[in-house]
Amino acid sequence: MAEVSNSNLLKPGTGILNAQDACVVIVRTEWNAPIVDALEKGCLETLTASGIVKGTKVITVPGAFEIPFGIRSYWDRRKYKDDKPLAFIALGCVLRGDTPHFEYVCRAVTDGILRLNLSLPIPTIFGILTVDNQQQADERIGGKHGHKGSEAAITALKMIELVESFKV
Repeated sequence: MAEVSNSNLLKPGTGILNAQDACVVIVRTEWNAPIVDALEKGCLETLTASGIVKGTKVITVPGAFEIPFGIRSYWDRRKYKDDKPLAFIALGCVLRGDTPHFEYVCRAVTDGILRLNLSLPIPTIFGILTVDNQQQADERIGGKHGHKGSEAAITALKMIELVESFKV
């Protein structure tokens, strides 16, 4: 089982930049709002603690399926502006139900975020919980599996730093 304790993700000095002027755009869903609210809160707390206060924007889309469209539309309208994003963070939660809908939505959002990562010059961080039940979601918003919203923010900061390092 993947656990954050098995990685260097949360260790300081492993690529986190001084990103006071960075613009990070969170694209979150309306579905499963209490879970996504907790993901967003952890994400924003981590970004704020890293010095990103003014540059964070939150966009809400109806569901996880719409996240890639929201990201692509925002990028297309802001890419030449002074406040263009340096990273996107996709936040959502897809809970398994009794129909194949879960698999379709999970595959679509995963493929959509992959395509964004391959086509945009900035990273899109996958902060989508794909879980079987509420307990699994709770374990990932501050429970035994850490806080996936906070981890998504840390990943965004590290990926911004990675992209910036290529400019030297």
